Amino acid sequence: MAIVVEHEPSPRQRRGARTGRDETLYGLYEGVPLTERSASYGLAAPPKITIFRGPIERDCDTTADISYQVTRTVIHEIAHHFGIDDEHLTQMGLD
Repeated sequence: MAIVVEHEPSPRQRRGARTGRDETLYGLYEGVPLTERSASYGLAAPPKITIFRGPIERDCDTTADISYQVTRTVIHEIAHHFGIDDEHLTQMGLD
């Protein structure tokens, strides 16, 4: 799995995230979660997590805040890789 940093989410990434227009997108998991893989998974593109620098920097006041938000976002997106949905992440306090 690749973890990359981009400045802002593209329109395609926003659509893929299924967020509301006003919702801030800090990161995005693009791939097939482990819980949904079949025997033909080898034909799929490798999973990728993208962290969006612009939204994080705009919403954080200090480098400590940025570090915390990046860590939280990476954990959130890795959870999606393991098949954990947003509802369960909210219950776990990782929304």
